[in-house]
Amino acid sequence: MNAHWRVAAVAVTLGLSASFGLGSGYGVAHADRPPAVNPGLRPAGEPAAPPDKTERPPNSNCADIVTGGDGPTIPAAQRALDLEHAWKFSKGEGQVVAVIDTGVARHPRLPGMEPGGDFVAAGGDGTEDCDGHGTFVAGLIAASQVDGQGFAGVAPEARIISIRQTSKMYQREGASRNKAPDDLPDGYGTLATMASAIVRAVDKGATVINISEVWCGSSNDVDGSIGAALQYALDSNVVVVAAAGNNDSEPCKPVNKVIDPLDPTSDPWSNVQVNVSPARWDDYVLAVGSIDQNGAPSKFTVPGPWLSVAATGENMISLNPRGDGTAIGAVDQRGQQNPISGTSFATPLVSGVVALVRARFPEMSAREVIRRIQATAHAPAEGWNQYVGYGAVDPIAALTNAVPDKLPPKRPTPPRSEQLAVPAPPPPPDNTARNVALIGTGVIAAALILGYLASFPIRRRFGVTSDDM
Repeated sequence: MNAHWRVAAVAVTLGLSASFGLGSGYGVAHADRPPAVNPGLRPAGEPAAPPDKTERPPNSNCADIVTGGDGPTIPAAQRALDLEHAWKFSKGEGQVVAVIDTGVARHPRLPGMEPGGDFVAAGGDGTEDCDGHGTFVAGLIAASQVDGQGFAGVAPEARIISIRQTSKMYQREGASRNKAPDDLPDGYGTLATMASAIVRAVDKGATVINISEVWCGSSNDVDGSIGAALQYALDSNVVVVAAAGNNDSEPCKPVNKVIDPLDPTSDPWSNVQVNVSPARWDDYVLAVGSIDQNGAPSKFTVPGPWLSVAATGENMISLNPRGDGTAIGAVDQRGQQNPISGTSFATPLVSGVVALVRARFPEMSAREVIRRIQATAHAPAEGWNQYVGYGAVDPIAALTNAVPDKLPPKRPTPPRSEQLAVPAPPPPPDNTARNVALIGTGVIAAALILGYLASFPIRRRFGVTSDDM
């Protein structure tokens, strides 16, 4: 069995990078940069079918959706991006965004959505979304504008291709035999199927690929097929945008101490404990962190030296996968209601901005677009950090600003000590005008006094003699 098929055989459950995610645990160890890409590990995009027989257990009901968010009010995430002004330059026309996720349900506000295939259930076409996650993602990217509705996607004239690659409602066939009747499904989705989905998206003509799911672990040699697929995408002039991951699921919980406070200028990769894929392949992908409505990093974002940019990822509004309206959350399999929050939902905002840029600058290569998105972000004080990368994405700047040929490296700008030039002493004041004025005033005052005194009559006192008596 060659190396390609050994990697493809790795079956690792992938986690959705959202508040209702899933995942399987891994030990913690020192991580390192991903290895050099081996193009021979790139899988085929065909057939779009699960490599294993899968099942959806009888107790695995589709997620209930929490509706809301309709009406004329513009959601906070849209206001933060100032889309009303950005749309004067581009609405993403002509762009095709592949959503590799839990599927995308057909919705009237996703006109022209194309089924891209199903790596979860045999015979599917990618338009079943039992989890709801993929439809939320697609809506944030490309939901069309509707009169009277404040919510719309970042690139409302872009088109979606849906490729279902993971679901927490499915598992390998026969897994229920070793479970209690009320046990939840294992979930399904592997590194191998993700790599195949990336290749399939490229081959189907996507200009942007959104991946709002992650694998976390300490191993450094199990995702070579992902690296090869990402390299294929970039070399094919496709921009891939991937989530940084959430620390609320077990495999992503270890906190990466990327920046050593005792040595803030050290290599950020030297302090990584947990890998996040595909985000860690940062030579080929835009890795996205989440911020709150105040611009602060979200507490759930997994930090890493691969972070590129950030966008709002908390309390979002998107499309309802069970109807024709909008939604503000979902109910998980344990009955817990969760908002639409996570790096999963910051990622599609960035994918939407990429679609805007690609529509406005069709001559730009994928690498140039990636550089533009990073160079025009609202940078943190230190220039780059492990939670937001180069900063919060800025659509208007990305659509209008000039950008440098190169970006600074992904590490905080080190503090500098500079001796400021001591200013020269100021020249002595020139008081000539003041002195002339004072002297003139004195002369006039003296003249006035003398004139005043001269106006009085002179009295003489005469002496008395004896003749006067």
